[in-house]
Amino acid sequence: MALPLLAPPANPVVQTPAFNAAFWKQWGDGQAELSGYELTFPRYGQPRRGVAVTIFVTETFSNALRVKSDPGRHPASDEFPVMKLNLVQDYQTGIYNYNDMTSSFVALAPVNGRPAGFATKISFSSQEWCGHTFQQLLFDALAIRATSHSYFDGEADQQSQLDDPAGGISEDQLLLCARGMAAPRLAPGERREVPFLPSLQASRQQHQPLSWRRATLSRSAHLQQISGPLGKFTVESWAVAVPDGITRTIYVEAAEPHRIIRWEASNGEHADLLGSQRMKYWEMNRQGFETALKHLGLSPRPPHTT
Repeated sequence: MALPLLAPPANPVVQTPAFNAAFWKQWGDGQAELSGYELTFPRYGQPRRGVAVTIFVTETFSNALRVKSDPGRHPASDEFPVMKLNLVQDYQTGIYNYNDMTSSFVALAPVNGRPAGFATKISFSSQEWCGHTFQQLLFDALAIRATSHSYFDGEADQQSQLDDPAGGISEDQLLLCARGMAAPRLAPGERREVPFLPSLQASRQQHQPLSWRRATLSRSAHLQQISGPLGKFTVESWAVAVPDGITRTIYVEAAEPHRIIRWEASNGEHADLLGSQRMKYWEMNRQGFETALKHLGLSPRPPHTT
């Protein structure tokens, strides 16, 4: 259900994350955290097995271009820090496979009239044998600029503008919220109804235009233990429930650095952590570095020949 005009409280209280010295000691070392997951993803009415990779890394952004800023190319007044999450999902559907990637950028300082901890850009691309699609959201002070390109008839090339309700969150930033890297921050046991924007992946696959809904975001009151491929972990859980929609639950490591141990959804999507390591992966593109995949619980792609 579209909510073009929401009526939140005049001064909604949204607790934002603290990007303090402890945060920058962990995330300001010039490395990225990479994690591999065993993935089950529903597509065409059937569960599909695949892999997922998350990449969490801080970057300096150009506000004018809304891309990573190369050193010395932009004035300091145009730059601000972000936390980037790249979520890569690869899965097979019959004879052909899907390669989906969502990039979510959360500002770590106030920018464009928005507090720290809120999304400044989200983009999504999907490649499969029928063709490819791309969508992008740019979050400005009062509105969201949306751009999409698709090979589907009737979707082709589109530009639009979405309202940006106070306290609204995108489904694409939930993994960041659960780790304390994006607003809102919830106290243990707290539940909160929020304006909710479905993921770009869901919009693409369901061929539905993006529109705001209401959802209930909650944080577990107590810790629990779960078991997975890497053994037992003590975790807390974050959940988001959409009326007449999908419920998602994210299990977050209780200890630092609060890695995502598992996520699951009522539609059958499921991911379990296989391995994790911090590294400068962009420097590891020569032959031989494939062996580093073992730290993520993954293996190199086999040749696609018999």
